[in-house]
Amino acid sequence: MSDQPKGKVVFVGAGPGAADLISVRGARTIADADIIIWASSLVHPDIVADHKPTAELVDSASLPLEELEPLYVRARDEGLLVARVHTGDPSIYGATAEQRDLCRKVGIAYESVPGISAFSAAAARMDVEITVPEVSQSLVLTRLEGGRTPMPPGETIASFAAHGATMAVYLSAARHKALHKALLEGYPPETPCIIGYQVSWPDELMLRCELRDLSATMHEHKLWKHTVVLVGPALAEGPISTRSHLYHPGFRHEYRAAEAAAQADLRAHGTRGVLETPATTGDSA
Repeated sequence: MSDQPKGKVVFVGAGPGAADLISVRGARTIADADIIIWASSLVHPDIVADHKPTAELVDSASLPLEELEPLYVRARDEGLLVARVHTGDPSIYGATAEQRDLCRKVGIAYESVPGISAFSAAAARMDVEITVPEVSQSLVLTRLEGGRTPMPPGETIASFAAHGATMAVYLSAARHKALHKALLEGYPPETPCIIGYQVSWPDELMLRCELRDLSATMHEHKLWKHTVVLVGPALAEGPISTRSHLYHPGFRHEYRAAEAAAQADLRAHGTRGVLETPATTGDSA
């Protein structure tokens, strides 16, 4: 008799909510699973609706980790496929590290399927680019310190805000006043913000405001959970004043030669100068 572990647990990123914002691999895993573990408080029910008739659905919203162990043991012993469905992407605030420890403890194989996170869905919903050349080339994913989950020393909203990069703040809406104050320690009051509540759900709410109005806006709409906040100069509306080199005719790479005149202009003026040159942009005004 083989003593090799049987069965498998797959951590599936369910995406932000909408059933068609899950990966093909994730949807296939759920459809094939013998046991589906999902949190009804976080995952939209449409995500797990396409399951086979014999599948066992387990709502983990009220379960501690320890109560999942018997399910993993049974899956190991009977060679079952478990879809452990997580909102967004399992690698971001998914508490999956401790679940992998549990899988190793009981001796069942596991793997992960990535998902669309709320910050990405919010950016797409508002048609913004998170990384704009010469404005912001970095993204900080974080949460407000001082809550029930301790933050490592040195990881504070204010310290991250000092970089001026784009920031996506999770799990902090209930303390929006403290969040507002901390962000203002690094960003100017006019910094653009995007607030996403239940992004891609039927009751989705997407808002724009300046940082100076962030707390008041969140208070007005009574946002205290299921909310992601994006902050940073790259989120500004309207035309950009910079341009990446990638699609510039003067930028040479292995798939395309540079146009001589455009290359000279790019070297002379840089990206900002190029965009401000009507002959280059095609602007006849």
